[in-house]
Amino acid sequence: MGKKKNGKVRKFFHALKIIFKTPATYAYIAIMLLIISMTIIVYNVETKTGSGIETKFDSFYFMCVAVFAGYFEYVCESLPGRAAAIALLITGTFFFSYIRGKITALFVDIQEKKDKGLEKIKDMNGHFIICGWRPGFEKILTTVLRSNPDISCDMIVLVNEAAEQVQLLRSQDAFKDLHYVSGDFTDESTLKRAEIKSAERILIISDKSKNYSELEIDSRTVLTVLTVKNLNPGIYVVAELISRKFEKHLSMAHCDEIILMQDYEKCLLATASSGQGYSHVITSLISGNDASSGILIGDIPEKFYGKTFGELKKYEADKIEQQGLLVGLLLNTGNFHLRRTEALREAQINPDMSKVIDNLLKVKLLKSNEPLLAPSLDFVIPNHSKAIFVRGKSN
Repeated sequence: MGKKKNGKVRKFFHALKIIFKTPATYAYIAIMLLIISMTIIVYNVETKTGSGIETKFDSFYFMCVAVFAGYFEYVCESLPGRAAAIALLITGTFFFSYIRGKITALFVDIQEKKDKGLEKIKDMNGHFIICGWRPGFEKILTTVLRSNPDISCDMIVLVNEAAEQVQLLRSQDAFKDLHYVSGDFTDESTLKRAEIKSAERILIISDKSKNYSELEIDSRTVLTVLTVKNLNPGIYVVAELISRKFEKHLSMAHCDEIILMQDYEKCLLATASSGQGYSHVITSLISGNDASSGILIGDIPEKFYGKTFGELKKYEADKIEQQGLLVGLLLNTGNFHLRRTEALREAQINPDMSKVIDNLLKVKLLKSNEPLLAPSLDFVIPNHSKAIFVRGKSN
């Protein structure tokens, strides 16, 4: 107990030592002594002149009005009183102008830091983080908002080092509510400023805000996924890669979705070369102008888990309002890796759950969000599955 008390005393005197090392401290003390002494002079000389200052409170009130408001409530009659009053007026004018300037500069600095993404995001929960920047980012952001009608601009946090480009983006009315964190998104402290621990989803795009090589871009993406999953294991992570050779690293880091841009481009070119219009079909499916057309992912009623795909297909066909044409299933949806890890931990604690480990080992090689198109009608729908629909534009 005594050691704690001594520690607090040492900290107190250390803080005092730092304060009195600052030259401004002595200037503030001198100003306060000047104000006090001038107030005493006004009281001592003006109570005898009939100027209206009769009590200590009157002299204190006179000082407050002169210093803070910049005018005289009473008219001093004596020469010493008038000299003291002028000293109070000048001191208040210059001193409090300086204080007001400091306060204004503080608020301006806070706003500038916010605009430049240097402040920590506060009171955010369930938000969507987008890391990285590249030319055409505005179109990416527009598509993200269109494809996710449940997300508004004020729920999106951008994290990158392209501060000037982001400021231009936020100057537009459509994107003015975007949040921004400036910094290297591979760094843990930057991600913490973006409230990564309370975020629901994160999209990491190939970052071209600087002259990184393709190898550096993919390496940074992998490092970011590792850092993100360490800070928030439950977050849903989507990452873009340039080269396929890093795909295994992202899978080991439990990335939920991996986007391989070069593979998509090659496939699109290859299908287009057949001359049968494949590229038009693919473009129509993935580039709808709204979130209600193209390829859609829908929830499956819980009663159909453990039942066949044929039963689900008949159910969807008989519905009055159809989500679209049922074409397949999306297996192992959600945070598949996190569920598997939690189940393994539970199985290790509970010896009776050895069967759980066997089942998990069977799905160990399955990918998270694995699409299964046109399964057989007798295929049994497993838990954590969703339905894949194709829907055209409404007329």
